[in-house]
Amino acid sequence: MRALITGTSRGIGAALVDEGRARGHEVIGTTRSGDAPTLDVTDTNAQARIAAEIGAIDLLVCNAGVFLDRGATLETLTAETLNDSFATNATGVFLTVQAQLRNLSEGGRIAIISSQMGSSSQASGNSFAYRASKAAAINLGLGLADALRERGIAVGIYHPGWVRTDMGGNSAAISVETSANGLWDRFEALTLAQTGAFETYDGTPHPV
Repeated sequence: MRALITGTSRGIGAALVDEGRARGHEVIGTTRSGDAPTLDVTDTNAQARIAAEIGAIDLLVCNAGVFLDRGATLETLTAETLNDSFATNATGVFLTVQAQLRNLSEGGRIAIISSQMGSSSQASGNSFAYRASKAAAINLGLGLADALRERGIAVGIYHPGWVRTDMGGNSAAISVETSANGLWDRFEALTLAQTGAFETYDGTPHPV
């Protein structure tokens, strides 16, 4: 399988690259800067350039994300933080899929890494920008699954678990390796029969 994964400079993204390659897949990871192919998912020109450079793929993993309002309150959250969160976590997902459609044919797969914090069942009075933008990513995944079904492209939406990363913190429940292993199991099993499903890394269905 030939896969493109966004947001792979560290954490879950880097582990997804390592796990995919260990399984024998050809995996291309993008970062905002560095030695890997560079991609700012909010930049439409960069999206078009990467799509032209990469060529045909079997799997697109939209992993790039930000958590900009950690510790912000209802009173201190700014419009800029809210807009920037949506630009990466929601609009960035759409722009990535839109750009890569030329490279995905029938039988292709799209995986959207969202979060249980975007689930309506997990609503809470904190992290408004992150929660709302991840909820938008879930909603986008549901819409894309419906829109792309007739093209034979399956879309899966995933909560990667509470992972020990810079974002998840040292007290999180699982390692990046555990998350990446479970997510790759989901990617490899993804077909039109599961399209539009929101699942955890271990395959447990998660309420939207």
